[in-house]
Amino acid sequence: MEWTAPAIVLESRPLGEGGAIVTLLTEEHGRHAGLVKGGASRSQAATWLPGNLVEVRWMARLADQLGALSGELVHPAAALAMEDPMALALLSSACAVAAEALPEREAHPAVFRGLLPVIAHLQRGAEEVIPDYIHWELLLLAELGYGLDLSRCAMTGDTADLTHVSPKSGRAVRADIAAPYGDRMLRLPPFLRKPSLPSGPRDWSDALRLTGHFLSRDAFGARHRPLPAAREALADRVAALLPLTGSGAGGNGEPPPPA
Repeated sequence: MEWTAPAIVLESRPLGEGGAIVTLLTEEHGRHAGLVKGGASRSQAATWLPGNLVEVRWMARLADQLGALSGELVHPAAALAMEDPMALALLSSACAVAAEALPEREAHPAVFRGLLPVIAHLQRGAEEVIPDYIHWELLLLAELGYGLDLSRCAMTGDTADLTHVSPKSGRAVRADIAAPYGDRMLRLPPFLRKPSLPSGPRDWSDALRLTGHFLSRDAFGARHRPLPAAREALADRVAALLPLTGSGAGGNGEPPPPA
């Protein structure tokens, strides 16, 4: 068995005398691991840093074996993010979410294609790609079967004045319907429905809270795992950009509205 493909490095764990177990995300083969001989050595370690884009070759005698990986660096995203704490937090979050939420060896080409431009454009500055990253989280939820319906009000079917999302159903809710329920609803930043709209730290923080709720409950909760620490760290770093540091608590387990 053998294949070659472009890939995103998700994680790398040392093994034995200089080896490493590397987990990748590929378009056709999904989340896929393999043994890289010398992967933790001084000459190779920089290639297998999480977030890097690589061209890899995987070989094994049987399809269900771990197999051996080799590869070449295409884009050193990890090194480029090192001097920008926000960029590094975003890259770490993306890799951790993909590594822990996606089923092993199950193809999700849209998730791979959606993450590529986020990584490729990260060197322009993390704040330019945060909206794209959050849209990628929405895409990942949809690919895993937990897609949100932000297109129309769950109660009326209206498509205008949608300001919140039900934490129970994942469906959008009109402002007047959401109002009586206060902080039990999740705010719906406008850019999540219309990506061309401008956004800022308040919108990003609310959007990360929204996607984080459903990632935690569905993508990770279904597997009895917590939200990755790297994802929590990204949300905290974005929240720190706000003039006031309150998190806007909500979605705390109280019964949500009947949406």
